[in-house]
Amino acid sequence: MRPEAPALGIDFGTSNSAVSFTGPDGVSRLVPLEGAATTIPTAVFFNAEDHRASFGREAIAHYLARTEGRLMRSLKSLLGSSLLEEETAVGGTMLSFQAIIARFLSELRARAGRHLGTEPRRAVIGRPVHFVDGDPGRDRRAQAALAQAAHSAGFEHVSFELEPIAAALDYERRITRESLVLVVDIGGGTSDFTLVRLGPDRMRQADRSGDILATAGIHIGGTDYDQKLNLRQVMPLLGFRHIGPTGREVPSPPFLDLSSWHLIHWMTTPKMVRHVRTLRSDYTDTRLHDRLMTVLEQHLGHLVASEVEQAKIRSSVSGGTATIDLSAVEAGLHADMGPQEMAQDLALLLEQVVDCAASCIHRAGLASQAMDAIYLTGGSSALRPFQQLLRKRFPGTEIVEGDLFGGVATGLSYSAGRA
Repeated sequence: MRPEAPALGIDFGTSNSAVSFTGPDGVSRLVPLEGAATTIPTAVFFNAEDHRASFGREAIAHYLARTEGRLMRSLKSLLGSSLLEEETAVGGTMLSFQAIIARFLSELRARAGRHLGTEPRRAVIGRPVHFVDGDPGRDRRAQAALAQAAHSAGFEHVSFELEPIAAALDYERRITRESLVLVVDIGGGTSDFTLVRLGPDRMRQADRSGDILATAGIHIGGTDYDQKLNLRQVMPLLGFRHIGPTGREVPSPPFLDLSSWHLIHWMTTPKMVRHVRTLRSDYTDTRLHDRLMTVLEQHLGHLVASEVEQAKIRSSVSGGTATIDLSAVEAGLHADMGPQEMAQDLALLLEQVVDCAASCIHRAGLASQAMDAIYLTGGSSALRPFQQLLRKRFPGTEIVEGDLFGGVATGLSYSAGRA
């Protein structure tokens, strides 16, 4: 008889996902999900040629190789929206977006099961402080929908933990004295903050509710940064903000949708392609319209969005200028983006996020000087303009960069051990 599988900690992210478990030694470990990689892009590709679904990097590779089919990304952003129950055509059948989320969670469960050698039946799933800002009813429905998707994926027992709390549980094992820490989790779809007391002695307590001094969250994350950079750096090359012969701008809705991960597919439908084709008379420079039509007709929207995302990462890591390669649209076409341009383009969004961090501290009735550290997790917390703004707003506070992509998942399995 096989031993019971440990509970999984599942960080189901807007852009990337990770899974962990706690071994008999009490140490949380990440599950290899694609080869040796312990993170997997939250992406599903329904292949129209062989009628199979692929996931993660393989899904994106099929799409970028222009395999006939349908790529689905940013599925988490649909939780709490009216689109979740709508059905869409994939792989020759109709599926709801909730069913597609269940399909992805089922794949995570299967891959974890193969690694563990036994079938996982319990899961603690991370959730943002707010799935939906300012609407508690929709927020509850979003969590209920994710729970239902997890049950459909084969999990018999499902519970939830706030993602920044999970990150705090991971960080706590690295400190040697009691500390007041602001945990900052900047994911693909949300930015979440928790002010919490951590320490070796507190770690042994079963009930940690008294250590959580305040939480705050805002529905701004990495995909919002990507959209803004796409609109500012790339979409003008396709006609965004272009002034036509009548003195008016080309209508902006197509560019807003084409720069949003979860809406790109809608721009390739025959109806939308026909509509955008009629906009040619709104252009003074019709070369820009030609480029836009190339993106739509050759289904290059996700490729363009991916190029923007990768340039953002390269610029943030190097501190220099990164090139957005658009040669698939037109030979030699590109855009250059550096830290200064990124900071300017994202200034308003980043200010809102840092304001939310400050509000978290204010809710606890404490001054920012009382903090011992700011702990960063989530891929978009690595953005240099964001970290620079944090240092400006909270001078003198140590900023600690954790496991940006695995910290939440690791903490979730520790949370499972406390349940």
